[in-house]
Parts: sequence; structure tokens; C-alpha cells
Amino acid sequence: MYCNKENVNILTALLVAHGVRHAVVCPGSRNAPIVHNLNECPSITCYPVTDERSAGFFALGIAQATDQPVVVCVTSGTALLNVAPAVAEAHYQHQSLIVISADRPAEWIDQLDGQTLRQPGALEPWVSKTVNLPEIKTYSLPHREQSGEGFFCNRLVNEALIEATADHHPCVHINVPISEPLFDFSVEQLPDERVIHRYSPATDYDCLPQPLLDDFLQARRPLIVFGQLSPRRFHYEGIDNLFSHVIVLHEALAPLTSVSHFDEALTSDSSPLTSILPDFILYVGDAVVSKRLKHFLREATNARCWRVSLTGEVEDTFQNLRGVVVGDAESVLQSLNNKLAKYKCCPASEQADYRRQWLHLLKEAKEQIDAEQLPWGEAAAVRLFEEQLQQVTYPYEVHYANSTPIRLANRYAQGHPVWCNRGVNGIEGSLSTAAGFSTVQGLIFCVLGDLSFFYDQNALWNQNIGGNLRILLLNNGHGAIFDTLTGLSMSPVSHSFVAGQHTTTAEGICQQNDIYYQQATNEEELQQGMALLLKEEWARPMLLEVICRT
Repeated sequence: MYCNKENVNILTALLVAHGVRHAVVCPGSRNAPIVHNLNECPSITCYPVTDERSAGFFALGIAQATDQPVVVCVTSGTALLNVAPAVAEAHYQHQSLIVISADRPAEWIDQLDGQTLRQPGALEPWVSKTVNLPEIKTYSLPHREQSGEGFFCNRLVNEALIEATADHHPCVHINVPISEPLFDFSVEQLPDERVIHRYSPATDYDCLPQPLLDDFLQARRPLIVFGQLSPRRFHYEGIDNLFSHVIVLHEALAPLTSVSHFDEALTSDSSPLTSILPDFILYVGDAVVSKRLKHFLREATNARCWRVSLTGEVEDTFQNLRGVVVGDAESVLQSLNNKLAKYKCCPASEQADYRRQWLHLLKEAKEQIDAEQLPWGEAAAVRLFEEQLQQVTYPYEVHYANSTPIRLANRYAQGHPVWCNRGVNGIEGSLSTAAGFSTVQGLIFCVLGDLSFFYDQNALWNQNIGGNLRILLLNNGHGAIFDTLTGLSMSPVSHSFVAGQHTTTAEGICQQNDIYYQQATNEEELQQGMALLLKEEWARPMLLEVICRT
């Protein structure tokens, strides 16, 4: 029988799943649920040691002898601090200790309650990772859905244990807050926990991790999702065979030839979305803009999801991650392409209907976008800009700001890379980034909204910029993205306080910074201004402001 604390049971199940076999346990009441669980596991051998400082070194000796990670479990308070000497020694010996500390509930820290101190971070810098597990109030076994606190706890423990089992043998710290009552040992079995594995780079990228390859070849509904990728670091030539057999979803931030309009396709009612849920997901690149795609793929709870990452971090965007491959997207996809050619078959051949449905929805979405009759506004301006870009013969690069502009790029951009500060997704700095880019690259276009522009207007107060910087400013008098948030309009201050409503234009800012300024308030002025914006040679920076307030 196990304790009734779900965070402790998740931790216990994953310790077993990740192959931990030895634990040194110290006395105490707060850590009693953890010690009890460790002792209940047939695959884990426990060694009781009363003094925490000695326990840490005792665990170090086991780690030296077995060359495996070893748990040292302590109660709350200063007990944790007493393992610091052993952890420091293990760090410099490259021996892996997994320090598990019980803790008081967060609300009692620094409240003069007994045996409380700030435990997370107490062992830095000698641990490579510290995680603080959430307490979970609801409990259901054996197959709890991976969502909310349970999903978060599972992910944190996986992250810590992936790190602890890395080739360089680091130490990690897992802090476990536990509320009273402490001594209920009534749970019959541990939860069936998802295990995430990390695979180090292969010496030969013709050899993928076998579990990934197995999942791919067995998939009946495979999917590749591209997040943001620098066009300097990815080239898709040579992997056409893979792309012709597997559904590939990507936005303008991926350096591929044309956007796949999956965001619009997922709003279609012509086909039930459950029929196009994947059973295998390979996620490469960084951020994905579309919230709709994230929500959709989080419904694919049975999919085998793999992440390709240069750092090996656990980035579980779709909440169903099974493995992380340390490597670059191009090499991994090239290897997968080579494997597909070797097997001379399509893994999804038995489910051609899945591919046919996706292609139909994507084609239908593109046709609807192409046939749109747009009213005056920022969408019409961006579509015209993108259409006329296709006619120019000189080289250029395009930066889009966050919020509405990047979503318009996903709808209308085609045939060129798109740069965007999507790492954190803030509106600040988009113009400064494009300005800096322009000092070392040719002609640069920057498309941004009014709040982004006014927030970052000091980018123009820079003597390094020149006529190769072109700005398309979409001024709708507020943050238009807030118009899409359900329920916000019910607040009387939604526009004035939340959405930053204003009546400012960029004309004065351009005058003071010697920026050529053009304004468009209708379609005729937009056509004229766009011709100037796309003119190949300018002696100074140029800005076209599209006034589209409603």
C-alpha cells in the first residue's frame, strides 16, 4: 500500500520508471510518506541513515560503486542544508545524487512555523536542476488524465530525472510540499505515469533513436509540426520524399515555401476534427503562434509525441511528450527521410483517408482566403503588401511584430522567410530588432501595429539606420488583438485601459527622426504608398502608416 499524496506517488512511480534502484532515507515526519513509498517499491533498496550529512556521503558512496543515480531523502527544514557538503562533492566528482526533500505547504513558509525555510534553490549551484512539485488535491487511479496539476507534476519529475540520468551525472533537487495529515497509506497501486526520455546526439544521424523510428513506422496518422526556425539554420531541400508522405503543418515562421493554413482549416465544419487527430507527432523548431493548433493537438492524448531540440530541454507544448531528441531539425528530418526511402513505403499508407482529409481541409482553407473580399483595414493592407512583394526583383527580408501582425503574416505571407520576436512573444523591440537587422543586411521591411511602434519609437533615434529600412505601420487606434478576447468587451474600460486606445499618428515621430512619411486612409492612397514603400532605393528610412481605425 502507498501513501495518499498524489505528488509523492507520481514521484515514486517515475523514480522506478527511470531506473532508480537505491535510496538513502533519513528520519522525520514530513518525509514519512516518501520514505514509506520508497520502501514499498520492490525495485528500490532503502538504507536508513540518521544523520543527514552522513547520509549524503553514504549515498555518494553507493553512486560511486554503482555508477547510477542515488536518492537521498530528507525531511523539511535544516535537514536539507546538511546534505550540501555531499552534494558539492558529488557535483565535482560527476556523481549523480537525487536529493528529495519533504517541505511544508507554501503558505507556511516564512510564517514562524516549525521546520520551515526556503528550500527550493537551497542547494544551488551544485545541482543542475531544482523542481518544486505542486500539491495535488484530487486523486484518481490508475490512469489519471495528464492535465492541470497532475500534468505539471509529471513533467517536473520527468525533467529532474532526465537530468539526473544524463551522461555527465549531475545532481538534482526535488522538493515535495506535503500537507497534513501525513500518515494515510491506503492507496493500493502507483499511478500509471507517462515517462519522458531524452536521447543524446547520435554519431551518425542516419541512425535515429530506435523508439522514435518505431513510433513513426507504426503510425497510421503521422504529423510533423514546425515551430519558428531561423532560415539561416534550416534548409528543406532533400527531404521532399518525407514531406510528400507525411502531413506537415507550419506557419510563416518556418522557412518553408508556403504557409499551410491549418489555423483556418481547424475551424472547418466539413469534417469532424477527431478524424484528423494524429497518432504520431514530431515537433521541430521553436514557438507556434496558433492557440487553436495547440488546443487541438492537446486532444491527441494517445499520440506518440517527439520533440527535436538543440538543448534537450523538456518543452511539452502539446502535453503528450514521450521523447526528446537532442539535435537540429534539419539533420533529424534528413535521417527520417532516409529511413523512409530505405523502407520504400509510406508509414501512413493504410490510412490514406487521414492524409486526404487534411489535404482537403488545407486546400479549402487556402481557397477561402484567396477568395476573400476584405474591407478597408490592416488585413487588406498586409495582403496587398504581400501580393506586391511577389513582384519585386531585389533581395529583401521581412520582419513582423507580434500580436495581430504575425497572425496576418500566417494568413497572407508567401514565398519568403518571416522574422518575428516569438521567443517570449512581447510587442516591445520589434522595430529595434528590424533596425539592427538592417545595419548588416540588405533591404528590410518591418510590419507592425501601432502599440508596438509607439512603444519602440526610439529605434528610429539611431544614426546607424538608412534607406534600406522600410516600415509598414498598421494604426487601428488600439491593440486589435484584444477585440478577439471573449468577454473583455463587457468591461467599460476594455478599450481605454486594456487595449491602449489612442488617436496618435506617427507623422511627428518621423519628422523628428528624418524618416520619410506617407499616410494611407483609403485604398487609393494605400496603392500609392505601397509603391513608394517597395521602391528599391531610398536615401533615408521610409514609413507608410495605414490608418484603419473603426
